[in-house]
Amino acid sequence: HTDRLHIVPIPALVDNYIWLLHNNHSAVVVDPGDADPVIKTLSRYDLTLSAILITHHHADHIDGVKTLLEYQSVPVYAPKYENFNFKHTAVEEGNNIHLASINLDLTVWWLPGHTLGHVAYLNDRYLFCGDVLFSAGCGRLFEGSPAQMLHSLNRLKMLDPMTKVFCTHE
Repeated sequence: HTDRLHIVPIPALVDNYIWLLHNNHSAVVVDPGDADPVIKTLSRYDLTLSAILITHHHADHIDGVKTLLEYQSVPVYAPKYENFNFKHTAVEEGNNIHLASINLDLTVWWLPGHTLGHVAYLNDRYLFCGDVLFSAGCGRLFEGSPAQMLHSLNRLKMLDPMTKVFCTHE
């Protein structure tokens, strides 16, 4: 057995990816828009859900949260800048999150543009960017302005080019 971190894409809905981070024991999911494929993947790998990370309030990123919380009561981290109808820890720019179950530390960046309250979770190796950045562009502007999105994308340009990017569509 190993405690090395594995990151697994879970295809969901029409064109979403839910990211599952695990160490062969515990798992954290990012933007679970649908609980069913998450629960099936947890079962397939015999993993225990330990936390949920949310980047923004759109249904295709949060609709699975309530079912997952019924499946396993775990902490949920979600942007302070948006409203959610599930229990969560509100996170904002500069917060550090220690996910002890998978031995991972992440920093929160506020990256408005796609939505006004969109956040990303990152460290020196990984970026979980929701709908801010894709390999072929960026997410549509639903609430934010072009200037906000440009500022957010310029922040991401400062990251180490070796940073692995995990977006939620493609």
